[in-house]
Amino acid sequence: MVKIADIQLPDFPLLLAPMEDVSDPPFRAVCKVNGADLMYTEFISSEGLIRDAIKSRQKLDIFDSERPVGIQIFGGDEEAMALSAKIVDTVNPDLLDINFGCPVKKVVTKGAGAAVLKDIDLMVRLTKAVVNSTSLPVTVKTRLGWDDASINIGDVAERLQDVGIKALAIHGRTRCQLYKGVANWEPIARVKNNPRIQIPIFGNGDIDTPEKALEYKSRYGVDGIMIGRAAIGYPWIFNEIKHFIKTGEHLQPPGIQQRVDVIRQHLHRSVEWKGTKAGINEMRRHYTNYLRGLPNIKEFRLKLVTISEAEEIDAVLDEIVKRYDGFAFETRKLDMASLTYSCEN
Repeated sequence: MVKIADIQLPDFPLLLAPMEDVSDPPFRAVCKVNGADLMYTEFISSEGLIRDAIKSRQKLDIFDSERPVGIQIFGGDEEAMALSAKIVDTVNPDLLDINFGCPVKKVVTKGAGAAVLKDIDLMVRLTKAVVNSTSLPVTVKTRLGWDDASINIGDVAERLQDVGIKALAIHGRTRCQLYKGVANWEPIARVKNNPRIQIPIFGNGDIDTPEKALEYKSRYGVDGIMIGRAAIGYPWIFNEIKHFIKTGEHLQPPGIQQRVDVIRQHLHRSVEWKGTKAGINEMRRHYTNYLRGLPNIKEFRLKLVTISEAEEIDAVLDEIVKRYDGFAFETRKLDMASLTYSCEN
């Protein structure tokens, strides 16, 4: 078993990465029932929480059915991070995660996210401020370093462990890489194999097939894997990886009924959580990924993104099931570059 403080996870747990505008409660719910072992909220601005910003506060919503679940915060000011940690405490998640990895300009220019990789002393102070302000286990998600000339994750891991974090997730790219190129897991393996490191180390970056998950498990020896983009529109990846690691065999790709069932679950949870208008609007970004691989789907997809009533969307989904009944999906060949969003933490 893998343990984060007192949180018990299965051997080699699969984590859903926190993704801005993706990892909301409806999406987390469908990932949970399809095998995700630990999930995180979208990242939340510490300044936004302190200002009582509506969007930031709504991201604190968590539900017992998705536990264990962590709330992720970001910021570059010690006092703001400490105060936001106290606010997070009040909603009783299982853990609190700090984002030191988001590479997008709007976050970095505020001295937060991956910007903190340029000042490890500040990273340590921010982390210590959070650890000292909460009773929750504190974890961190970060990258290898700012650029190829400053890959400092080894030093970062030791110093963050020393101030009290309980687990570390590492994305195998630098900030300057953004999401380009291939994730480099060798530095992640060195952190895991460092005899000073006693906390769980989770690897993140480019895991998009069961084969790759098993290969990276064996090659790099990490305690578990965090999956981001590959789960968008395909929450089945968690159970597919678990089955392949256990048996060496592939599960059959989900059929049309299975896919539509998950779309319905996602849709109705979205409407229940955010209301009809917002819930339906926010689902529109997901249909392309859920229905990828279906021939001549454009007409149906156009209906799904223009209809404004849940009952009408259900009727279109019924049409899709009827039209593609018996369609044999191929094992997914994922184009990771096509799965973009504003920030993978």
